[in-house]
Amino acid sequence: MRILLLGSGGREHAFAWKLAQDPECSALFIAPGNAGTATCGTNVPISPADFEAIRGFVLEHGIEMVVVGPEEPLVRGIVDYFQADSALERVPVVGPSAAGARLEGSKAFAKRFMERWGIPTASYREVTDWQEGKEVLRAFSPPYVLKADGLAAGKGVIILDELEAAVEALRNMLAGQFGEASKRVVIEQFLSGIEFSVFVLTDGSSYKLLPEAKDYKRVGEGDTGPNTGGMGAVSPVPFFDEALRQKVEQRIIEPTLRGLQVEGIPYKGFIFFGLMNVDGEPYVVEYNCRMGDPEAEVVLPRIRNSLTALFRALIEGRLNEVCIDVSPQVAATVVLTAKGYPGEYRKGDIIELRPRAGCLYLHAGTRRDVEGRLLTNGGRVIAITSFADDIASAVAYSLGAAEDIHFEGKYFRRDIGQDLIHLH
Repeated sequence: MRILLLGSGGREHAFAWKLAQDPECSALFIAPGNAGTATCGTNVPISPADFEAIRGFVLEHGIEMVVVGPEEPLVRGIVDYFQADSALERVPVVGPSAAGARLEGSKAFAKRFMERWGIPTASYREVTDWQEGKEVLRAFSPPYVLKADGLAAGKGVIILDELEAAVEALRNMLAGQFGEASKRVVIEQFLSGIEFSVFVLTDGSSYKLLPEAKDYKRVGEGDTGPNTGGMGAVSPVPFFDEALRQKVEQRIIEPTLRGLQVEGIPYKGFIFFGLMNVDGEPYVVEYNCRMGDPEAEVVLPRIRNSLTALFRALIEGRLNEVCIDVSPQVAATVVLTAKGYPGEYRKGDIIELRPRAGCLYLHAGTRRDVEGRLLTNGGRVIAITSFADDIASAVAYSLGAAEDIHFEGKYFRRDIGQDLIHLH
């Protein structure tokens, strides 16, 4: 099968690394990819949001399946674009329709959807007017959670302890801090607990639960500083026991899929449930319409199945026949970032990479120059995934490997997984 994978981050390198191992994947193209994906297939200089260029490439190169990594093409309707084109309609796309992608594309839509289907989540109000928003904030108790309604590259959530700071942050958001994404803001009740991520693959009727993970979103150790796309992740999660799993499936996953079906929303792809464990009770923090990043870097390597075969079953509506085979080993990933991330950061610094045996180096913001040198090309640069029988050992191995990589301004968190080690 000739596959086109869209995206350029660590998640896409994890997908490419996995797909390249499948005997049934005869050719793999990544648009636009990075220096890491280039070792798994052929990078092509096409933006995932350039549907016309993707169309031309698919037809010219006989692509038989498109796998979408990031959320933007899904929210913008790439699945609908393919289905509406007689030349493309037979080429399956792994991902939901634009209607399904609204679960991630609009926080307000997602909250209303959860309300309709009785899915546990924090109480909230949505606002478009600052004066009204001030009154809403006064009615909430701290900490104050502000979420841009639309896509903001994982950075549209602000949590503040002081009312005045929250009022000022709301003013900035509504004034366009995140562009159109924050012209509407969701103000939420703060949930106190431990966050974790659950993923399913669904063909619209049945679903398969994938390995769970916990990621670390704040840039600073001890979960301090601004939110980022993610500084590291661990899978499995020790507190995700059978009792919690049953609650998540019965109260969250199954009502979500039932709601999509009843509302006539086509969905063939990943659903990422960002959850909060509040004293053993699961609440939805957010939905994503694709695999997480950096969670993909610990989840995908633990799945032993052929991804190509899984996606084929998904497209053909045979997911109920599949059994997900998961490695019992712990996977831990540590993300190396450029200086200044998640704010303004440097690009173009030379990366000295001395690989350690047994570590998986999943590139995110990297490229090669004309001389073949590896350079930084993004905020998150490389995710290092290691495997062991326990969290402490897997994390320690990734941290050791992180010390062996050198580039100007390299930064990484040294406390990934520390909160879970005593639970393991």
